[in-house]
Amino acid sequence: MEPTTSERENFWNAKTYAFITDHTKPAMKWAISELKNRGKDVYIIDLSDKPESGSLRTVSELPAGLDRAVLGVTITDPGNFIPALKEKGITKIWLHWRTETEKAMDTCKAEGLECMTEHCPMMYLGNGFSIHGIHRAIAKMMGKY
Repeated sequence: MEPTTSERENFWNAKTYAFITDHTKPAMKWAISELKNRGKDVYIIDLSDKPESGSLRTVSELPAGLDRAVLGVTITDPGNFIPALKEKGITKIWLHWRTETEKAMDTCKAEGLECMTEHCPMMYLGNGFSIHGIHRAIAKMMGKY
């Protein structure tokens, strides 16, 4: 079942997040920055060739007890990470817009995890007049927010 607008908005009310990125989705960096600016704790698994200082390299390095993860990878299937994320306590997964794969969605369903798809995090985290605000306004007008 497709998540509701309020479920998507409420996804961003947690205190701590895990992000898995390979730097192919620029909005991932913006979402991480926005959450940190809001005082959230963000653990970043950086799978790129040039990982950022302080980032993690594997899901096993995450602390236990996290609830939410955002996956924005295109170099590998995000579905490969979902069972390990569940072992860490993740119950809610956000698959960044245009990174959703059949394997990722099927794995979320099989693992009983809440899965957000088809939306960019910045559509919910961005504010003010920006490309994200325009995207949000268009999505609302089209009933796709």
